[in-house]
Amino acid sequence: MSGAVIVTGSDSGIGRATAIALARAGHPVGVTWHTDEAGANATAAAARAKDVPVAVARLDLTDRPGDAIDELAAELGPLWGLVACAGANHRAGTLDDEPDAWRRAIEINLTGPFLCAQRAARRLVAADRGGRIVFVTSVHEHVPLRFAAAYSAAKAGLGMAAKVMALELARFDVTVNAIAPGHIATPMTGKAGVDPHSVALEPIPLGRPGGPEEIAATIAHLVSPAASYVTGSSIIADGGLTLTSAVALQQLVER
Repeated sequence: MSGAVIVTGSDSGIGRATAIALARAGHPVGVTWHTDEAGANATAAAARAKDVPVAVARLDLTDRPGDAIDELAAELGPLWGLVACAGANHRAGTLDDEPDAWRRAIEINLTGPFLCAQRAARRLVAADRGGRIVFVTSVHEHVPLRFAAAYSAAKAGLGMAAKVMALELARFDVTVNAIAPGHIATPMTGKAGVDPHSVALEPIPLGRPGGPEEIAATIAHLVSPAASYVTGSSIIADGGLTLTSAVALQQLVER
């Protein structure tokens, strides 16, 4: 069974690639944007080229974000899922982070995505058709990043929220998962539009950044009927980056 899927933050990067991948799979797609309306319209045009209905709405993760979910779902018809991709980077040292900046980072990267998922989940449960929720977190859901306490804490919290939601929604046949990307060629990393195979990144075992389409392919699988037995998981898609601690440990042992 399938239906419409809303992809937040789909005006660029992983969100855009995901919206297009889901449209290719036959899903009506909801596209959201915060500041880049032109980018959202470009995503919508690419999705419509796959002959599926597409709706576009502005989403502010700090201001009643669930309303945009309801707006898109009402326009697109029966909802099958939500991919919560929208978020924002935030860097500040532990000794220097300001309270307002910390709160905003948590609101954008944890509270807002949860509220979007909550609104989608209510619709999925009421429709009694099953469904899919996917949170796009970060490799820093699992490993810390210096000078990014708020960002890392938010992503870790979002991964745990996915697990709790998975427990609660399993009886409704709604699966909830997270995907934790590593260094991906997107606007956030300053590599938008770059062929990831053309960039050498030696610390990553695969030797390069990932492409947004590679993350989108995994998300599309999680949304598909083929992933019906996967719930409460966080799939790390980082080219092996989280394995490098083992390399560092081996180097220490071999000194």
